[in-house]
Amino acid sequence: MEGMELIAFNIISNVGTAKSLVMEALYAAREGLYEEAEAKLKESRQFLLVGHNAHLELIQEEALGKQLTFSLIIMHAEDQMMSVETINDLVIEMIRMYKDINQLKAVIHTDSFGK
Repeated sequence: MEGMELIAFNIISNVGTAKSLVMEALYAAREGLYEEAEAKLKESRQFLLVGHNAHLELIQEEALGKQLTFSLIIMHAEDQMMSVETINDLVIEMIRMYKDINQLKAVIHTDSFGK
């Protein structure tokens, strides 16, 4: 494996790991483990950055005049990268919602028991 194919698989592998970490962050937040969730999100950004850098390498090659061939593998890699970016944004918002919901539950629980 070399060239475009190697870059595509580099993107797919790294953004796939990023997606797994983003989902792990969501699951941790659901359990109220917000520090763990933040750590997972931070780690996921490192993998997403590696994927972005590999993609940028292709863009730079094309900008320098190299003719890149159409590739379903590259298309798939770009699709995966974009979906992880979207999922990441949604999960960040969902974690905020979990925090708000749990704060409200704590207030309701305190008010219900007169503490």
